[in-house]
Amino acid sequence: PLQLLQPKAVPKRFGTSQKKPREPQVPRSLIKEIFRHFAKMPMTRDAFKIVEKCSERYFKQLSDDLEAYTRHAGRKTVEAADLEVLMRRQGLVTDKMPLNVLIERYLPLEYRKLLIPIAVSGNKVIPCK
Repeated sequence: PLQLLQPKAVPKRFGTSQKKPREPQVPRSLIKEIFRHFAKMPMTRDAFKIVEKCSERYFKQLSDDLEAYTRHAGRKTVEAADLEVLMRRQGLVTDKMPLNVLIERYLPLEYRKLLIPIAVSGNKVIPCK
């Protein structure tokens, strides 16, 4: 007699659901590019591993501090004022060195246009708030 065709049972994969979610990381290429820009010299692999580890810890602490400032203010969104307060506490922004000067000094023009308001013809201000 003819046997009825039955679908084969596909074994379930248990490994995919048990993975821990990974924390986002700053790309290694970006860390290397930033270090090369400011140090202007080559570095060994061991030195790069240390720089990479330090930068990850720095950005983790930075994000934790920004989160704390935002929660303290009773908001759920980080604002530019939170970042300015953090940079002031770190000593990067002072009365003699305002945030706009740091932006103009270290960021490329396309980012400066996004962060610093500029008056253009037609009585318009870019970026719009």
